Amino acid sequence: MIDRPTIERIKDASDIVDVVSEFVSLKKVGTNYRGLCPFHNDHSPSFYVSPTRRTCHCFVCGEGGDSVGFIMKHEQLTYPDALRWLANRYHIEIQEKQMTDEQRKEQSEREAMFIVNEWAADYFSDILHNDIDGRAIGMQYFRQRGIRDDIIEKFRLGFCLADKQAMSKTALAKGYKDEYLIKTGLCYQRDSSKELIDRFAGRAMFPWIGVSGKVVAFGGRVLDSRTKGVNQKYVNSPDSDIYHKDHELYGIFQAKKAIAKENCVYMVEGYTDVISMHQCGIENVVANSGTALSEHQIHILHRFTPNIVLLYDGDAAGIKAALRGTDMLLKEGMNVKVLLLPDGDDPDSFAKKHNVEEFKQYIEEHQTDFIEFKTRVMLEGVTDPIKRSEAISSIIQSVSVIGDPIIRATYMQACSQRLGMDEQTLTAKLNENIRNYRDEQRKEEARRQRQEQQNTVAQGYDDMPPPDAFLPDDAFTPSSGTAQTTGSQQSQQTVRKTPKQTVESVSDILLKFIIRFGNVTIFRDLEAEDGSLVSLTLAQYVSMDLSEDNLQFSIPIYNKVLEEATELEPAKEKKDDEEEQTEEGVISEKYFTLHPDYEISSLSIKLTADTVLLSKSMQVKYSEDMLREKIKHLLLDFRKEYINVKLKQLEKDIALASGDPDKQMSLMAELQQTQKIRNAIAKRIGSSIVAS
Repeated sequence: MIDRPTIERIKDASDIVDVVSEFVSLKKVGTNYRGLCPFHNDHSPSFYVSPTRRTCHCFVCGEGGDSVGFIMKHEQLTYPDALRWLANRYHIEIQEKQMTDEQRKEQSEREAMFIVNEWAADYFSDILHNDIDGRAIGMQYFRQRGIRDDIIEKFRLGFCLADKQAMSKTALAKGYKDEYLIKTGLCYQRDSSKELIDRFAGRAMFPWIGVSGKVVAFGGRVLDSRTKGVNQKYVNSPDSDIYHKDHELYGIFQAKKAIAKENCVYMVEGYTDVISMHQCGIENVVANSGTALSEHQIHILHRFTPNIVLLYDGDAAGIKAALRGTDMLLKEGMNVKVLLLPDGDDPDSFAKKHNVEEFKQYIEEHQTDFIEFKTRVMLEGVTDPIKRSEAISSIIQSVSVIGDPIIRATYMQACSQRLGMDEQTLTAKLNENIRNYRDEQRKEEARRQRQEQQNTVAQGYDDMPPPDAFLPDDAFTPSSGTAQTTGSQQSQQTVRKTPKQTVESVSDILLKFIIRFGNVTIFRDLEAEDGSLVSLTLAQYVSMDLSEDNLQFSIPIYNKVLEEATELEPAKEKKDDEEEQTEEGVISEKYFTLHPDYEISSLSIKLTADTVLLSKSMQVKYSEDMLREKIKHLLLDFRKEYINVKLKQLEKDIALASGDPDKQMSLMAELQQTQKIRNAIAKRIGSSIVAS
């Protein structure tokens, strides 16, 4: 376990802007930073990072958190592993007890696979540099390709021995389980036996390193005479829990900083294309390794830049690859340019013939926008009217997927000039495509909403505690047959869930005030029963008010936050000329958003994130009187919502009990009792509700 002081040191050292910048290209906007959200398909920057609050938040999907929470979500790590990730980044030593065998078994499967891959990458590198066959075969191959030692180290290149059990035997001897050697795809088993076989035996090794720097997979190239006539010179790791080929880009870890700096990325096809361009001096380059571009890959790139140049061979295969990815890139909001290299050259060979200045100059002079490229490819030499019409329709289809209407209109003008056609005719076809696309989107959204409604209905409503527990002071006295629950008994009971769209909406608002202002005093010098004068903070008042009716939140962690808030040291009284709460004493919001318990900090950040960014002068400033009145109303709303849920459930139960007159009568009596409670609460709120 990681002790609390160490957790606090890690959080204090973690710069939220620095951490998020590892995965998202950020631009400063006022006092905050903004970029594309890495957690959903974000076309316009909606992910904000606040250095002052030390949190991040997406205003579209709602994801966010502090540094630990961000790493947990982005890298799919456990809380302790996210802390270790940050500790390693900021060179903070963590003293942990040696794991027992039982604890080692409980270690997450994903993390175990990453550990095996990391070991394998080091093993392949060691073989390449220190084994006689590794130097004679593997290193000789990289030397023949002209790859320098620093580039070999940068990309962690290696070699797997030809012995089909050499790697697996070494791994097992080191204590790595055969289960994870198989799950990572490093090994497989023959059908006839359970012996492990090394998948990459006799191959030059190219580790796939993810955005965060973890080894997710491997590619291996055959080096001997077997390459002649072989359809598949390269073998890649199979899909696994930590690797999906359409989710990864080769070279992204080595390229991400250069991509953000240059505000542009070059897309090539293969490993050696990426490596040779790095060696040439061009580092903002990645490869999709022959697969069709996927939305996942495009989203990764879009975090760092909206500008992409497709850099492919000038042969038929290169042209096909360029055409294949264009529409999807445009649909995802990327600015696309295409460059086909001279016949006989690929990025690998071209980079070896030119220095960085010559290469960049060639790109600048020969890259074209996708309209010019597609027009040249699809219409060059075409005279048949039908084929020409089909080609033009394909070009207009590409334009129609662009989301920005101004960019669409600009491209339509360019199409009209290049195709020699009336712009109005082309625009009519464009609008037809857009209508069809939007119709499909609406149908898909309707299907999604129907499914969500079905899921909601299927969940139903759980039973609620008896309404007597929520009785206001001025309502009627419960019947003698109703058992009263003490506060201590209530705290030991399992609190049942309630529908999110009702109680939790009020609970969220109430908890938001507890988190932000929990230790602010809102009642001063109240006379207690013993005659002494006492003061109450906001959290203490909420706790006292709810306990009078044996009430608590339906979500256990909300009660935990309230309990901690009541124990906070009251905030020092702020002077009139002070703009901010003094740092003396505990500031409630800071305490909870930086809480060492991830669940509490994550919840606090989500609830206190403003839905609209306002300048400091526009933000609401709550006085003690305002807070006092606000909390009183929220507590009444909390009771009212609770009762409304109970009424709906009773009405449903009455309808279902039509075949049981005795049960129906009992439920009707309970309904009338609950309606009376509701009306009493409504009277206190000041609204008028007529009993049904």
